[in-house]
Amino acid sequence: MKRMYFPLCAALALASSAASAQPPSPYPNKAVKIVVPYPPGGAVDQVTRRIAQKLTEQTGQSFFVENKAGATGTIGAQQVARSAGDGYTLMANDTTYSILPQVFKKLPWDYTQDLVPVAGFNFAPTAVVVAAGSPFRTLGDLVAYSQANPGKLNYGTGGAGTMPHFATEALQGSSGLKATHVPFKGAGEATLALLGGTIDFQIASTPGVMGQVRGGKVRLLAVSGDQRLQALPEVPTFAQAGVPGYKVVNFTGLWAPKGTPDAVLERLRTEIARAMASPDVQAFANDLGAVPRVVSGPAFADKLKTDALLWEAVAAKVGIDKQ
Repeated sequence: MKRMYFPLCAALALASSAASAQPPSPYPNKAVKIVVPYPPGGAVDQVTRRIAQKLTEQTGQSFFVENKAGATGTIGAQQVARSAGDGYTLMANDTTYSILPQVFKKLPWDYTQDLVPVAGFNFAPTAVVVAAGSPFRTLGDLVAYSQANPGKLNYGTGGAGTMPHFATEALQGSSGLKATHVPFKGAGEATLALLGGTIDFQIASTPGVMGQVRGGKVRLLAVSGDQRLQALPEVPTFAQAGVPGYKVVNFTGLWAPKGTPDAVLERLRTEIARAMASPDVQAFANDLGAVPRVVSGPAFADKLKTDALLWEAVAAKVGIDKQ
């Protein structure tokens, strides 16, 4: 009987063809890294870690946070912008992302194309925060003192060009408040400076300071939004405190590198919506004084554009020089 030989190259070709014919594994099929471009402890970090935990539970794959702080969040953003568009490296950020074009003359990535908005969630009021021992009991007290004592008040933020920096400048324009900016390396560090008496007040989104509020270390003089917080019903809104034009609300959101497949983006949006609708995450958001709603896809992109116009107006009004 004549023996038949199957050429090795033909066998390899068939094997390769069979492998390529296999459908891709559903996303995610390995760990997903979420880059937080700020130090640990701030609002973005806290909220992202909770969402990452929930996405891990829902998908069965690890979603983990990596802090890559520096340069108003641009170091971490650049890292993600240069990553593969496969859904396995994402960026978490807040309203600060809309401010970046007003802070930098040139960014090390294409701001309009290199990062794709996925979804915004956990919308949180901004608040004027003072230490528990502060003599200022109301926002009116703070404004009046600043006007009667020029150059005496200072406020802290997580850095020049961050959301709290622009939000405080917007408040100064809306209320007549006068204070000097003291930048720190992160929002958590600014809060420590507040507790230590280095600064007089800060504007922060509520998730970043609720732990200190509950611990009796700080108090809020006013919160943004149309109504008082369920968690802090004694704190007036800015309108109730005499500044009706101040409506800055912060959020946490996710971005993906350009080229990320639509199917991956939709899976992320679906899982984020599912996470934010879960009772435990809703309770987490409420405890932080936030609203657990989701704005995704084109609606999120439109919100970012609207926010950018607001911050452009603030930058023009206060004369912030781009770096």
